[in-house]
Amino acid sequence: MSTHTPAQQQADRNLAYIGLDDLLRLQAQARTLQLPAARRAIRQRRGGHQSVLRGRGMSLAEVRPYQPGDDVRRIDWRVTARRQQPHTRVYEEERERPVLVLCDLGPTLFYASEGSYKQVRAAELATLLAWVAHGSGDQAGGIVFGGPRTAIVRPSRRRRSVLQLLDALAANQRRQPATDSAPSKLNEALTEARRIAHTGSRVFIISDFLGAGENTRALLAGLAMHNQVTAVVLTDPLDDHLPAQGDYAVSGPAGTLWFNGSDRALQRAWQEQARARNSALRHLFRQAGVNGLALDTGEDPVGLMHGLTSVGGRLL
Repeated sequence: MSTHTPAQQQADRNLAYIGLDDLLRLQAQARTLQLPAARRAIRQRRGGHQSVLRGRGMSLAEVRPYQPGDDVRRIDWRVTARRQQPHTRVYEEERERPVLVLCDLGPTLFYASEGSYKQVRAAELATLLAWVAHGSGDQAGGIVFGGPRTAIVRPSRRRRSVLQLLDALAANQRRQPATDSAPSKLNEALTEARRIAHTGSRVFIISDFLGAGENTRALLAGLAMHNQVTAVVLTDPLDDHLPAQGDYAVSGPAGTLWFNGSDRALQRAWQEQARARNSALRHLFRQAGVNGLALDTGEDPVGLMHGLTSVGGRLL
């Protein structure tokens, strides 16, 4: 008979996998990031973002007589010809901002040496981002990739879109280690994101980025050209440092591998490889114009969310 309390039993289950019910409950934590000013915006069903981009992020407010200082490129020549007086178009920024969350649930995220598995942290963070976006009156959607199937939820301000995203996050997590080394679908997800992301979107990419390849930089740069993009790298202490001593077994598609933590040459090689990988990712993000953050398996995603939300509870 287990001596664990219900809360402890739930925590144990959440180490490797998090279900739909728990993702739904994260809405309460998302609400702690929402202040009264943000809730008033929900009732108005409008967001509160000021876009610096032109195009889909702008809507026509009115056509009025030309005034000194107006941008001549916005003169409405049809109205000018009809009324025989220069008229200019006045635009206002759209208040709703699409928020697109790309969440990697590939086989390399089915592990952790502490805290919860990377796939759990990825699903938790994606869920919090979606709930906060929805709660702020923004459009929320996402792409869940790397699992049994790729799920695409186009950004919408409907609650139904958030629920579809959460359902995909729960359904595509793994319950057991992968038996094959499936190729990463990161680039496929980035290609799809470029197709569905509206100009001025807020885009988050949650992944370990082990699948980054030759085309990843160009795809990221193309996505960041007209959108604000943040890459969140999922990390674990074991990524950078092996245990100092003892024999350990690691299972994977190639079978079970044993290593000795006391092997200094192995320790150095592991750390050098980790430094090279981290340096390459920083260089990738810098070249692509993407903001890079990290979320560790032992870290509560709510802490990261505080740095991603404004005083009013909106995504920065």
